[in-house]
Amino acid sequence: MIRIPEGMMARVRAADPVGRVEALQVRPARRRAPEAVATWSPGAVSSDGSGPRDHARSAKRAVTLLQAEHLAVMASMLGRPVSFDATRRNVLVSGLNLSVLVGRRFAVGTCILEGTEACHPCARMEEALGTGGYAAMMGHGGLCARIVVPGVVSVGDVVRLVPEDATTASVQE
Repeated sequence: MIRIPEGMMARVRAADPVGRVEALQVRPARRRAPEAVATWSPGAVSSDGSGPRDHARSAKRAVTLLQAEHLAVMASMLGRPVSFDATRRNVLVSGLNLSVLVGRRFAVGTCILEGTEACHPCARMEEALGTGGYAAMMGHGGLCARIVVPGVVSVGDVVRLVPEDATTASVQE
C-alpha cells in the first residue's frame, strides 16, 4: 500500500472531495453479464429470497467502484471504446479520485462504505475487453469497498467522505 505523508492527507481531507454516481450495475450470478440498474441496495437479498442481488463476494470486495475518467484512459491504451459494463465493476463514479478513499469511510446514497484496496484487474478482462484489456486496466481498475452501513445507491447520488464514526449517511446533496 502506498503511504501518503500526513501533511498531504490533511490537504486532501480539507478539500472534502465529492463525486457523483454515473451508473450502476449488478451481476445476479458468477460469470453472468452485468445488468444496469437505476438503484441498488448492496448486500440486499433478491426479491425471490435466493441470496444477494449481486453474487456473493468477500466482505472487502462487497462493492467495486470505477472512476469514470479512467474509461477514456483505458480506451486510449486499447485503441477502442471501453464500456462500463465490460469492466465488471458495480458503481461508476465521476469527479473523484477513488484512490483517496482507500482506508477511509465514504457515503454513497444512504450507504456507508469503506475503501479496502485497489481493485486490480483479473484475467477475465482479456475476455471482456479483448487483447490488452488486462494491461489497460492495471492502475485503472478502481476501488474495492466493504459495506459499513447498508442502504440504497442511485444513479446521480453524491459520493463523499464521512467521519470514521459515522453510522448514517444523513447528508444528501
